[in-house]
Amino acid sequence: MEPMALGGRLASSLIAPLVRKLFVADGPGAALVDRPVRMSDLVSFRGEKRSLGEKEVHRLAGRLVGGAADRPGEPPFDPAEQDAVTAALASRLLALGDLGTDDVQAVRLGHRELARRLSEAAPAAHGLSADAAYFLDSATEWACLHILEFFTRRSTFVARTLVEQTRTQSELIARIDELIVRTPRPDARDTAFERRYLPHLAQRHNHITIYGIDLRDSPDRWPLEVAYLSLEATGAQEDAPVPAPEEHAVADAARLPAEEALRTAPRVLLRGDAGSGKTTLVQWLAVTAARDGDRIPFVLPLRTLARTGPLPAPDGFLKAAGCPLGEPEGWAERVLTAGRALVLVDGLDEIPAADRHRTRDWLSALLAAYPGNQWLLTSRPTAVRPDWLAQEGFRELTLAPMREPEVATFVHRWHQAACAPEYAGALLDSLRTKRDLARLATNPLMCGLICALHRERRGYLPTGRKELYDAALAMLLTRRDRERGLAGTDEVDLGEEAALELLQRLAYALVLSGRTEMDTETAEGIVERRLPSLTLPADPATAAAVLRTLLLRSGLLRRPAEGAVDFVHRTFQDYLGARHAVEEGHLDLLADRAHETQWEDVVRMAVAHARPRERASVLRRLLGRGTPRLALLALACLEHTPALEPRVRAEVEARAAALIPPRTPEDAKALAEAGPLVLELLPGPEGLTDAEALGVTVTASVLGADEPAGALGVLRRFRSHPDLGVRRQLVGTWSRFGTEEYAAEVLDHLDRDGLLITCETDAQRAALARMRPWQRVTFRGAHPAAEMAAAVPGRDGVRLLDLCDNPLIDDLGALLPFSGLDGLWLRGCGWAHGLDRLAPLPLTDLAFGEIADLSGLAALRRLRRLSLDQLLPDGDLTGVLPAGAPLEHLHLGTVALMRGHALRGLSAWPTLTSLSLGDPHGFTGADWREVAALPALTSLVLRRLTLEHGLRTMPELPGVRDLRLTSRHDAHLLRVLAERLPHVRRVVFRSRWDYADPRELHARLFPAAEITYLRS
Repeated sequence: MEPMALGGRLASSLIAPLVRKLFVADGPGAALVDRPVRMSDLVSFRGEKRSLGEKEVHRLAGRLVGGAADRPGEPPFDPAEQDAVTAALASRLLALGDLGTDDVQAVRLGHRELARRLSEAAPAAHGLSADAAYFLDSATEWACLHILEFFTRRSTFVARTLVEQTRTQSELIARIDELIVRTPRPDARDTAFERRYLPHLAQRHNHITIYGIDLRDSPDRWPLEVAYLSLEATGAQEDAPVPAPEEHAVADAARLPAEEALRTAPRVLLRGDAGSGKTTLVQWLAVTAARDGDRIPFVLPLRTLARTGPLPAPDGFLKAAGCPLGEPEGWAERVLTAGRALVLVDGLDEIPAADRHRTRDWLSALLAAYPGNQWLLTSRPTAVRPDWLAQEGFRELTLAPMREPEVATFVHRWHQAACAPEYAGALLDSLRTKRDLARLATNPLMCGLICALHRERRGYLPTGRKELYDAALAMLLTRRDRERGLAGTDEVDLGEEAALELLQRLAYALVLSGRTEMDTETAEGIVERRLPSLTLPADPATAAAVLRTLLLRSGLLRRPAEGAVDFVHRTFQDYLGARHAVEEGHLDLLADRAHETQWEDVVRMAVAHARPRERASVLRRLLGRGTPRLALLALACLEHTPALEPRVRAEVEARAAALIPPRTPEDAKALAEAGPLVLELLPGPEGLTDAEALGVTVTASVLGADEPAGALGVLRRFRSHPDLGVRRQLVGTWSRFGTEEYAAEVLDHLDRDGLLITCETDAQRAALARMRPWQRVTFRGAHPAAEMAAAVPGRDGVRLLDLCDNPLIDDLGALLPFSGLDGLWLRGCGWAHGLDRLAPLPLTDLAFGEIADLSGLAALRRLRRLSLDQLLPDGDLTGVLPAGAPLEHLHLGTVALMRGHALRGLSAWPTLTSLSLGDPHGFTGADWREVAALPALTSLVLRRLTLEHGLRTMPELPGVRDLRLTSRHDAHLLRVLAERLPHVRRVVFRSRWDYADPRELHARLFPAAEITYLRS
């Protein structure tokens, strides 16, 4: 036991005087001593002033041990070991005189360390039991706690401590002065450079540009402070099994603002989908760090670093990132060595897979050489496996898709920056009502495109992703320059078709290479080879001019660094690359690569661009691979295929119909393995059976671990579903999602009838307080009774309270604030007592396992349902159960049936209609006669019976109509049961095993009964 727990058995008023006897009293003038006193000079059993001998110390130890052992309650160890424990404790106390420490040092050590040193100095205590040894260690710590308190109260201690502190401070000041003299001043050049570098970095990154978007009357760049949208990140989760309808899902990781990621861990790998705002977040972190001045930010785009050759050492960071400022020699290394750096490495997914291993080695070397800095890496979700940098101590977070409030904030800020606030309201209405459009508006890139199209087209918004890209390209390539009066000002006059042809080839080259960036020289070579078909001179100078025009005017290409070219976003690259693959007849190649997740969007866009016959060919090839994921990919492609051979469409839909909607929980789990693509394909709730609706909600619940926003969108559609199984699934998956959002969007809309909501965390308990009242509530874990009562609005309306695994529940009178309670279940509440305190409540349903005391049960005379699984005292049931209570259902678990004649007195409750029994340990004829004497008994639940343990003496029970068996029984036992229960009309078999083989036997044994099989 801990010292504080031991203090409950041994009062301080007893131990303090005993401890004082171990030490000599202060003498005259002692307060003038300014040096610490050695322990050997303080103890009263050593030296010339010795007042105690070893026998007296043994007697003191005996009083300490005896005082603890004689307290009420279970003894802390076997009483036969008391002399041995006393001798061992006396040896440790005597060791005080052998320690070389003084009183000041002892106080600094603390009571636990002092106790450990005494244990080491004293002879080992051999032969003690584990309980006795544990008590000895705890008693030693408790004694040391009082010893140190005694030291600090002595008159000499304060004076000596002040002198010691003064001396220590003087020595520390002298050492710091010496260190200052020996340490050179920081290089003034470093300080001067940082005064230039930080403002430069802040200015360079203090803007947001949705590349390719330009409004006639608005700037193309927005101040970061005005337009930055704080997104949220979620922690990575482990795979979780499909939750059963009545079970609870695994807890979801907490959301946090993405810009606060580095406050939770110094090393973060941030994943996010295309356009999710990763690079904008990097800019925000760089700007805020540069302005705060607490860290020196380095912005390192990996696509640029990897293209230039070997990844740079610190002295090459700024040059590789394109910073024009010249740094003092060794400056970056000094910053990293001092742990002052914020290193922002952007775009892990934008380098080839083969280069990522080299990148990890580079990072590992930097991390080992320069500890203490902050590191953020960004990547698309599928670029590297989970825990790719776990050994380097990186925490993985994922940028969550934008939710409705964030989309609304983005739209308002975009229109404010674009000086067009009058269009914001109409666009928000469209986003709320058009499902396809809302599905596209999940990241800043797509939101920006939609805002721009809406602004330019004065309210017209195309539907579907292909139409949106087509409209965006038309605006970016032709309308923008024409409407701004810039026609004819380009270095080379390229029409829309020519520009698209060149952009497609550049995009396809990047798609095939697995890269997102290429050298300018490579891009010029691709352009040069296509110039003859555009009736332009095929020479390097013309190619360079054409590429410069595309970079300047297309809005789709950009130069991320000197000598490099890339698309403003990966989605444009995939879209244009797919278009070129279709034109070149490379659909077979795309179909062959469709199993790779990074080719998924390319395949979908290629099917959208293809001609009907080509679409049919690609879709047949996807189906021919025979995998659920590719069948679902084919189904997703149908969104972009208005013209398609009917037989192919029917084949795709038929193949997908075997998967969607899932009809069983097992099918739902298998469907979820296909990944987040599934979410946009899940139907309903309209047109689904209850079983199919349950399957859809199970699939969405599982996928909530990876795509919480998309999964929530699916589950939200089912919040008004009337089926109890569906509603139980919705209430049971709360832990997978954001606590407040899920409560507001789903839980607060559910029909409460038949539902039991479970609160496991403090956050869930707080959210419960903001919802409409619930009548049935489970609190799982250590929740104080007062806080549970405060968390339930209208707690007088709570009808059922289920407390599970709660060690804080002791006096059940604390539950009286739930004044309307008619049901109470206690599971894992081993300290609960005071059942009689519940008598004022209208309690009719009580269930509990092992509790501290059941003596008050007899006071609960309103009970109609009682379930208990606790060892009962000897005697009949009338001495335990509430006499005269109108019991209708009684469950006696296996533990409650352990005593002999376990059912004696049962007939005293003639109102019983249902009886449930655990594993009997030997029913006698007298026990069964008690059952037979129940005139109203119609339902019998049996867990496990054998001829030896009950059935041999079981009489005929003609009144039983309903039989439930919760484990398998062999044929002979079932025959005996059928004979004893001749009038059974309903039999339920519930087991973990399949009942396929004996079903014919069951039908013969119970010919007049309706038989049901349930899997437990």
